[in-house]
This record gives sequence, C-alpha cells and structure tokens, in this order.
Amino acid sequence: MTYCVGMMLKQGLVFMSDTRTNAGLDNISTFRKMAIWEAPGERSITLMSAGNLATTQAVVSLLDERSKSQEERAPSLLAVPSMFQAARMVAEVLREVIEQHADTGQRADSTFNATLILGGQIKGGPHRLFLIYPEGNFIEAAEDTPFFQIGETKYGRPILVRAYEPDMSFEAAMKLLLVSFDSTLKANLTVGAPFDFHCYDADSLKTGRTGRVASDDAYFQKVSEGWGEALRDALDMLPEFTLGPTP
Repeated sequence: MTYCVGMMLKQGLVFMSDTRTNAGLDNISTFRKMAIWEAPGERSITLMSAGNLATTQAVVSLLDERSKSQEERAPSLLAVPSMFQAARMVAEVLREVIEQHADTGQRADSTFNATLILGGQIKGGPHRLFLIYPEGNFIEAAEDTPFFQIGETKYGRPILVRAYEPDMSFEAAMKLLLVSFDSTLKANLTVGAPFDFHCYDADSLKTGRTGRVASDDAYFQKVSEGWGEALRDALDMLPEFTLGPTP
C-alpha cells in the first residue's frame, strides 16, 4: 500500500509520499514514489503514484523517455503548454500502460491499476494540482478540495480536514503532513518511512526544497510523541460521560 498527499497553498504546492511497497508481510521494499521534471525558469512538475508498482514505474519511465526524446511529435511534459495538457498527457500514458498489461483491457479494478497526483506550474499559468484515476480521467484541486490523497487515505485524512488552511506556511504544512503520515503508519503496516517531500514555491518555476524524512529523524520523533500526548491531554479535557443508574 501507499500514502501520498498533494496540497495546494497560496504559497505554492506541498507533496509528500511514503516509500514502502510490499507483496506480503515478508516481502517489504523501499521505492521512491515521487518524480520531478523541470526546466528552470519555465516549468516544474511533480508526480506521485499509488498502485501496482510495475504500472507506476512504467508510467514514470515512459514520461522520462518522452521528455528526453528529440522527436518533435513525441508528447513530453517538458513541451506541453499548460498543466491541464500535462494532466491529459499523463492520464493517457497511464491508461495506455494499464491497457498493455491487463488481459481484458483497462479496468478500474484491475490488478494493474494505479492512481496519480500531478502538480506544478508552467510559465504563463498558475500552480495547479490534479488527481488522475486509472480510467484516465482526472479532477483538479480547488478551494473546496484543496488537497488530494492516494493510497491508504482514511487514517491520515481527519487531521488534514480539521487543520488545513490555504495561507499556512510550508513549515506548518510539513508539520501537518507529518502528523497525517504518522497517524497512517501507526494504523497500517503497509505504509512506512522514509517520506519524500517537495515544497514548490509558486511562480519560482523550478524545483523547490526537497528531502527525505526517516523514521528516526529527531523532528519526526518529536512530532509523533507530541501528537500522541496532545491527543491524550485533549481527551482528558473533554467533559466526562455520565452513565445512568444500573438497571
């Protein structure tokens, strides 16, 4: 399983992805699930993936090859004129890969399915964020839906819904995402550190601050322990529930 989050802020975009993949409890590996393409001063595009590893790696490899191709007609993330066109192109590549692998054609419930988060900015347009489904269709983040999750989403969603603010800083967003990821990995063993992140500054048109947070990272340990203590303290502060008399 996987957990990835892409978040829209007034300041830019924040991406975070875990790195655990598994084919059973005794076959756990670490793979990067985030890819970045850039042409400094012209565009920066980030892709995160969840689903069948062979499918997602094939999608990233095809996008890489086409970005390096010298053929003018070859569709490339480094050549599309807008983020909308980038989302269309990635969706087409995803559908193409799934159709090639599935015996009976593309199906949403196929073992070869995958879901993607695509975000970034191309010169002349705003920074944008998209969620791409295995069927090849996609939706865009907006004011009412300012972040997307893929993979094991349910455990880390409550804190995002309650604490997200569009004008929060990158530092505050990173803290929020680490709490969300900590809640997820504690509830599901198929999600695990290290976590890759990318903070893209709006209108910079280049790769922003990137890094990897390991499970033994000192700050992450403080966030994990502090969040647990804060939850216990908050529970103690709530009014006591009163039971009626024993029947």
